[in-house]
Amino acid sequence: MKKIALAMLFAGTTSLLMADGAALYAKCAGCHGKDGKTKALGKSDPIAGMAVDALVKDLEGYKAGTTNKHGMGGVMKGQVASYSADDIKAVATYINGLK
Repeated sequence: MKKIALAMLFAGTTSLLMADGAALYAKCAGCHGKDGKTKALGKSDPIAGMAVDALVKDLEGYKAGTTNKHGMGGVMKGQVASYSADDIKAVATYINGLK
């Protein structure tokens, strides 16, 4: 019985700790639009439906300060600075689903 209770507790905690791509995207929507189809500050390409791997690569590059697409490196670095690897994967997956 203790093992079952412990397993249920762990499963609940894990789901609470999982990154929520939609919630993470909320701060992106101001520039990229709710649907990801807006050119951020009139400069970037729309991001809706981009491949997850490409998004992860870009977001990791922005976080590291090594990516500067459309001159937005500084802005994007600040936006993703607090994102963990799981956060980046979650938001990339969410953006990929925006069609």
